[in-house]
Amino acid sequence: MGTNKALLSFGGQRLIERIISALRLLFPEVLIIGGTPGPYDDLGVRVVPDRIPEKGSLGGIYTAVAAASSPHAFVMACDMPFFNSPLVRHMQDLAAEADIVIPRSPDGLQPLHAIYGKACLPHMEETIRSGDFRIIRFFPKVRVREVGPEVLAALDLEGLAFLNTNTPGEFAEAVARWSAQQEGRCAAS
Repeated sequence: MGTNKALLSFGGQRLIERIISALRLLFPEVLIIGGTPGPYDDLGVRVVPDRIPEKGSLGGIYTAVAAASSPHAFVMACDMPFFNSPLVRHMQDLAAEADIVIPRSPDGLQPLHAIYGKACLPHMEETIRSGDFRIIRFFPKVRVREVGPEVLAALDLEGLAFLNTNTPGEFAEAVARWSAQQEGRCAAS
């Protein structure tokens, strides 16, 4: 993208602000992982540097779960602007019965929008130390509960929960979708 995606303006606020606001309604603790505090000082959240630097998304997930004060941590990428509270609540309801609660969309597993338990930590670390940074690599060693496409279809009606914005084009498309949603809501009022 060429810039810090979390700081891009989306719907009149920085993308990270949008996500943090939604997360605060569901969780008593919200952390930013891997960033440097400066750009996030005004958000009132703790910024945690990666515990094992330069290990990709798996390193970030490992840091989030280790730093979380609760036994499970919901982890999501900072470039997913369409936060879906009903879906996350449903996942929270399943967390007690698994080490990982992860959506399986028609595109496959969504490891950057999942709940991870502390029981995953030694397996994540072992995977990182092996040099293999694929998130799903350690899944066979823990209890995984998938949220399947049929549940997702009922909770994510527009199919936007996992839309991320890795390129300027994807970001522009997300902004256009958000604008269309807002226009639709105004017309319905």
